[in-house]
Amino acid sequence: MYIVITGGGKVGEHLATVLLKSRNDVAIIEMNPETADRLSVNLSGRYLVINGDGCDSKFQEDAGIRKADIFVATTGQDDANLVACEIALKVFNVPRCIARVNNPKNLRIFRELGIESVSSTSLIASLIEEEALLGSARIASSLSHSKVLLTEIVVPHMQFFSDEAGVLVGEIEMPKKSLIAAVSSAGNVEVASPETPLFPGDTAIVAADQSVLDAVRAVFSKL
Repeated sequence: MYIVITGGGKVGEHLATVLLKSRNDVAIIEMNPETADRLSVNLSGRYLVINGDGCDSKFQEDAGIRKADIFVATTGQDDANLVACEIALKVFNVPRCIARVNNPKNLRIFRELGIESVSSTSLIASLIEEEALLGSARIASSLSHSKVLLTEIVVPHMQFFSDEAGVLVGEIEMPKKSLIAAVSSAGNVEVASPETPLFPGDTAIVAADQSVLDAVRAVFSKL
């Protein structure tokens, strides 16, 4: 995968190190020139470090955002992370955006905008790295000797359906060996039926064979 990270602090550096060890390609946008220089020396693997503002579309483009599979914002400022993810989503159509959210009260705002988010009050680096590696799908439970997974996927902004009207579960063409089992919205969880609506920021709980997880993620990225 190709991952672009804005923010080269402790969280961003740790995430980049883990992703590089897994043989991913990583670009980091870091505003502080001293931090950028340090990253250029300390990291190893297929990486690019850019000294610039991750909220600026020019620097995102310099980082190769157009070919990115995932964009991750890990700075210590929620407003900067929000703006950076909005640019990645709306200007460059990055399939997945994940943000570090420092104030848990802001989680709802990020999720309503279709940005997967992790509160820094948790184990931020490990959670972001799990989200990035799985591409927005968080494994909640493993069944049948790890062949069937219960997976949570946050519904992103929609390209072919209306964000306001949402999409019905029955309108989503799921891959074989997968189904939407439940929907979590505004803290309420209900068993899914074909008439259950999904809106950006909702969480679809999907039961799927491990072999079709990538196909499931692709379906949600193209709603």
